[in-house]
Amino acid sequence: MKITKLALSLLLGLSAAAGTQAAMAQVTQKAPMTDHGMAQHENPMVGGAPMYASKDIIDNAMQSKDHTTLVAAVKAAGLVETLKGPGPFTVFAPTNAAFDKLPAGTVDKLLQPSMKADLTKVLTYHVVAGKVDSMALAAKIKAGGGKAMLKTVQGENLTASMQGQSIVLTDAKGGMAKVTTADVMQSNGVIHVVDTVLMP
Repeated sequence: MKITKLALSLLLGLSAAAGTQAAMAQVTQKAPMTDHGMAQHENPMVGGAPMYASKDIIDNAMQSKDHTTLVAAVKAAGLVETLKGPGPFTVFAPTNAAFDKLPAGTVDKLLQPSMKADLTKVLTYHVVAGKVDSMALAAKIKAGGGKAMLKTVQGENLTASMQGQSIVLTDAKGGMAKVTTADVMQSNGVIHVVDTVLMP
């Protein structure tokens, strides 16, 4: 009887250990580990396409059906190589719907070769040097008493604030854009999708 109990205890112990190993394997599959032993950030889908943290800002943006206007504008402004560079960059990426909210004819006008300088100003106004994720941005807003000034690559500032649980950006003209999808990690920075085009 004692031998039977001992065998049963060993079997139960082995079963529990196997169950723990199986659970750990599942967690590891769901959250791949980085070289530092930390679980990798899993990017949200953008424009119906997966976003890969191993790819750069341009390569990922080109896969999003919601950012075809932005990609066309970046190409027209000659900024592709810059945004494929090492950076890192924080990009507030307006959707096609955001560009559609501009006055009729604005996008077509900005895409003309003669308007390249103006287009570049608008686009670089959506870029901040460094990799600023939503947690860092929220911390800056809190430290600033409800507002954070972000120096853009264009040279002027964006003002970041909280609206409920959402991060909102206010441009130089008082226009406001809400971050609708945050923390889309890139190999050379991070993208935050916004619902309005910001104007310097």
